Amino acid sequence: MPRWKDLPDGLDPRVGEFVTRLRRTVDGDGSSLAALADGTGYGRTSWERYLNGRLLAPKGAVIALAEVTGTDPAPLITLWELAERAWSRSELRHDNATEAVHLSRARTVTAPAPAPAPEALAADPPPGPGRRPTRRPTMFLAGALGVVTVAVGAFYLTDGGPAERNRTAAATPTPSATPTRSLPPGVLCAGADCTGKDPEETGCSDGDVTTAASITVGTTLVEVRHSDTCAAAWGRIVRAVQGDTVQVTVGQVRQSGGVTTVGDTIAYTPMVAVKEPGEMRACVELASGERGCT
Repeated sequence: MPRWKDLPDGLDPRVGEFVTRLRRTVDGDGSSLAALADGTGYGRTSWERYLNGRLLAPKGAVIALAEVTGTDPAPLITLWELAERAWSRSELRHDNATEAVHLSRARTVTAPAPAPAPEALAADPPPGPGRRPTRRPTMFLAGALGVVTVAVGAFYLTDGGPAERNRTAAATPTPSATPTRSLPPGVLCAGADCTGKDPEETGCSDGDVTTAASITVGTTLVEVRHSDTCAAAWGRIVRAVQGDTVQVTVGQVRQSGGVTTVGDTIAYTPMVAVKEPGEMRACVELASGERGCT
């Protein structure tokens, strides 16, 4: 069985070249993913995604890999810089395409329904001279009471009394008040279960993810990232430097993250469950002291 999976279809060639070089580096050293995680400080699941082209490895992980395997980091970093630019452009295209699909669905759902027939909207004409007022409400109530009386009588005549009702209720299981949400393979949480968890480790950073809001502070891009699958969002900073931090707030819930390693340029917060991504606010504080919020 091959060690590596085929790279995803449509992966940018520059990203593919970078991932292939990472694989060769790992194969040359002979390290397992578990050993790689222990040596670099980046999780086994993260390395599995990096090496299968599902997630772009951060620069810090690339430098750590070079140190662990005794490889010259310069060629890897050069390939990473090319791959990072291609990956960012690809994410932007994906976000725009996903937003267009959502807008299309919204237009379909809100399309005007057929107007009711004119006769359904017509009101009873006011009583004129010599004309008696309509008695439709009274007639309707009497008719409804008659139907109820007949239904109750039929219920008891067919042995549908209290004993039968109890037997039926006992035979019919009560549905769960909180049905389990069906999640795609690789996704480990949804909604409140995701609060405080890593979007990469739980698979929430894959799939239907959009940038709900963004702002540039200095040269650092601050984003609110939202997973429709996980019903959760998180903050992310790109083109960041060591000491830059990002914080997200939803009501009284806050999560923080930041760049702690020299050479890293991307950092993100743990997730917070949200109904709508607009509920979340992301703020950045740069190492220079400059601040800004979405």
